[in-house]
Amino acid sequence: MDALIELNEVVAGYAVPVIGPVSLTVRAGEIVGIQGPNGIGKSTLLRAITGVSRVFQGEIRRQPGLQVAHQRQRPVRISPMPLLGRELLKLTGADHSAPPDRLAHLLDNRLDRLSGGQLQLLQIWACLGGRAQLILLDEPTNNLDPGSVDTLIHLLMERDRSRAVLLVSHEADFVGRVCNRVVEVQAWR
Repeated sequence: MDALIELNEVVAGYAVPVIGPVSLTVRAGEIVGIQGPNGIGKSTLLRAITGVSRVFQGEIRRQPGLQVAHQRQRPVRISPMPLLGRELLKLTGADHSAPPDRLAHLLDNRLDRLSGGQLQLLQIWACLGGRAQLILLDEPTNNLDPGSVDTLIHLLMERDRSRAVLLVSHEADFVGRVCNRVVEVQAWR
């Protein structure tokens, strides 16, 4: 199988189906965008890949041993706790010894004192700088100002090309700048 992951006619949801059927293939080196109207289950589809949501029909085939990292739509904020950015990266297995210059200044700051955008970028780097071959990014531009979006684009363009990214975004300009291709999805019918 030369694809990292293949979704074949996948219908996913929780108690009931929400999205699908969806078919797509993601190969190493690609950045694939998922787009569609609000509330149709794009995040649910990412959660089906990680095993959090239920697959009602269809099949998800993964390359044997595939490691997946998932950055959620809303960053998880740790309650007041003196965990530093450098420690987060170490805990997630991301490269904390030589982060991109644009993030280095965040490493010695406590997570609970970072802005929403700074935390988002650090969490995205935790995914991109780790060992996973497939990185799932759910609305990665949320909380980001224009300069931070540029940093995000830089991180995506400079990532290890043996990895792939599957991302959900409503930002057409961002998707156009980073994605190799876009898959339009629909609510379950």
